[in-house]
Amino acid sequence: MTPRRVISSEEYRALVGRELGVSEWLSVLQPRIDAFATVTEDHQAIHVDPVAAAKSLFGTTIAHGFLTLSLLSKMAYEALPVVAGTVAAVNRGFEHLRFVSPVRAGSRIRGRFRLKEVAERDKSILQSTLDVIVDIEGEHKPALVGDWLTMIVLGSTRS
Repeated sequence: MTPRRVISSEEYRALVGRELGVSEWLSVLQPRIDAFATVTEDHQAIHVDPVAAAKSLFGTTIAHGFLTLSLLSKMAYEALPVVAGTVAAVNRGFEHLRFVSPVRAGSRIRGRFRLKEVAERDKSILQSTLDVIVDIEGEHKPALVGDWLTMIVLGSTRS
């Protein structure tokens, strides 16, 4: 895995309005979908029954929307820079989230992250709003779009 890019908090703030990064493509295969169904106890046929799903409007099984959403953490780790002095990055939730298109089993997805806003909550906490898009390889419409709120907790040595 490529080492993550480290930037100062000033450099981070200067990136508002710009794309921070794009993750690698990630395969969403049936075993991943099945494992997610087991963990969440959501065994709806459209996700886990290829025979039933073949008769649906999608023609195959599709990933749970929440599976796609949960993969944002991995994608963000690959795509986003680290602010120097960060001791924790905390998920605050979403201001806006839409599941736009289904992710069919066997598809590949990737995350795009644009820094929409940075607010200083106090001396050691930056709250970021990230415009996120999850692309589906070969598809015109994305899997999801949203405004993701995160907090960057900085240690005493701030850059």
